[in-house]
Amino acid sequence: MATESLRDTVLTAAVEYIAEHGPDGLSFRQVAQAAGVSHQAPYHHFTDRRGIFQAIAAEGYESFTNAMIDALAGDPDDPTTALLEAYVNFALDHPGHFRVMFRPDLCAIAENRELERVADASFDVLVNHVRDMLGPKAPLKDIRARAAAMWSLAHGLSTLLIDGPLEAKIGPVSSRRALIRSVAEQSGMATPKKRSR
Repeated sequence: MATESLRDTVLTAAVEYIAEHGPDGLSFRQVAQAAGVSHQAPYHHFTDRRGIFQAIAAEGYESFTNAMIDALAGDPDDPTTALLEAYVNFALDHPGHFRVMFRPDLCAIAENRELERVADASFDVLVNHVRDMLGPKAPLKDIRARAAAMWSLAHGLSTLLIDGPLEAKIGPVSSRRALIRSVAEQSGMATPKKRSR
């Protein structure tokens, strides 16, 4: 097995385990077993669990950033809702990454410059969108508050959908897209529709 292939195999197995069981119980032994490699194989690339979590988070943030950029480019009429939709879709489509990315206790973002860079790039997409939306004269405090509100809404909705309590309370979600767009409108986050003359 090639070295690069072994690293990818270990990461894939770890992401799949986390998606199903959560990250807290992850061990090298479980990852190796799931990957079909020897118990020592993961140590060739990762010195400890934190190393695996950091690699998962970095991989996740890169995909996450690209998804948000694509969403903003794809919906000029309501880019804010498109951004919210991209966030929730990423979380539900990549739960193994999502469960690690926002857990500094697991991946210690501040201790890894490359990971910090890709995490900041994701947040910059959101902040730059808010800055564009509010205009060049918007105070920094308003930009930060709006970005925090959007992030909270997207992250909260994602977590409730992944962990299940939302559907237990409101019933099955037949259309994720319809739910996301309705939540954006109800929260006042959606871009106001232009009135026809």
